[in-house]
Amino acid sequence: MSDESPWLVVGLGNPGKEYAGNRHNVGFMVADLLASRVGAKFGRAKRVQGEVAEGRLVSSGQHSGGPKLVLLKPLTYMNLSGAPVVSLSQFFKVPVSNVIAVHDELDVPFGQIRAKRGGGEGGHNGLRSMSKSLADKEYARVRFGIGRPPGRQDPADYVLSDFAGAERKELDFLVDRAADVVEAIVLEGVEWAQNKYHGG
Repeated sequence: MSDESPWLVVGLGNPGKEYAGNRHNVGFMVADLLASRVGAKFGRAKRVQGEVAEGRLVSSGQHSGGPKLVLLKPLTYMNLSGAPVVSLSQFFKVPVSNVIAVHDELDVPFGQIRAKRGGGEGGHNGLRSMSKSLADKEYARVRFGIGRPPGRQDPADYVLSDFAGAERKELDFLVDRAADVVEAIVLEGVEWAQNKYHGG
């Protein structure tokens, strides 16, 4: 993996104000925070259906010259997220090993953030579209735990509902932690991020 290769961080979500606070949109929330950390602003991209921000990630002890981050919020709706991902990865010559998807995860309890590379999609339409379009599953994932729906609520309805009041009190902290995990993957690798952040 070349140090020169940029990283493509894909925040998965649905466009539109009505979806902004949904559990399904935590990827957008994390992408927004990462953009502010690298001093970048999202703008509509001409070449893809999405909003894109670019900046450099500076690690502690450095002042400049860190890895280049390309941040993407697809505007295609979740089940078509793969097309803009492929377009941008080709344009910026990003290898699949340098692609990170940030997404909500039903199979991880709320309050936990998990990093992994490759694997299945767990029924997540955004991941499914990315894997199909990239023809490769070996990209990294930052899995933002939202837990399973209570009672008999349909998971499809649950992910498209807003966080509960008690959850919202922790949300900013968890979005911040998920952004930390993304940065750790870029700077140190998935295994390092797992060792540091999987304690809780």
